[in-house]
Amino acid sequence: MSDRIESAHGRLEKQIEFILEIDRLKTVLRRTMLTDGSRRENSAEHSWHLAVMALLLSEYADEDVDIQKVVKMVLVHDLVEIDAGDTFCYDAEASVGREERERVAAARLFSLLPGEQGRELTRLWEEFESRATPESRFAAALDRMQPLLSNLATGGYSWQKYGVVYRQVIERTRSISDASKELWGYMRSRLDKAVEDGLLAP
Repeated sequence: MSDRIESAHGRLEKQIEFILEIDRLKTVLRRTMLTDGSRRENSAEHSWHLAVMALLLSEYADEDVDIQKVVKMVLVHDLVEIDAGDTFCYDAEASVGREERERVAAARLFSLLPGEQGRELTRLWEEFESRATPESRFAAALDRMQPLLSNLATGGYSWQKYGVVYRQVIERTRSISDASKELWGYMRSRLDKAVEDGLLAP
């Protein structure tokens, strides 16, 4: 009996340690601004936003998706940034070695959890990175879409600040169409209008 209590206590301690550790994601700043333009968003806020988007926009997925799995995936996908940092997608130099940095981060972070929970989160993170399943493609599409919406809401703030042009944005985000033709059609029209309005350089 006492062994079982001690084992359960140890399991809970690991889970609490992980819960406290991931609080650090709130300190990882992204280049994207909040829609009110007041400050840069952090990666925890980004992940929360994707989870809500998943709940609201799943009807537009081209394939049947397990929305609970998508929500889990988007909540987990950026936890590696606690160690690896956020890599700005248009910074080619900073992207060098990103995959290895994130693999090392995933191994450390998810090992904090009890075995099966750590393995589950590792699988979710790896699946998101693979883009090989309907859920991972839809999760990735949301991940591409959210910064576009933020830029459109802030008058193209980060596009202009970092000299990002239309071609770069299209190349980065056209994979939205792998998960949802409707969402990509909507975003493509918004991007075209952003060029017309001078928010995004042609």
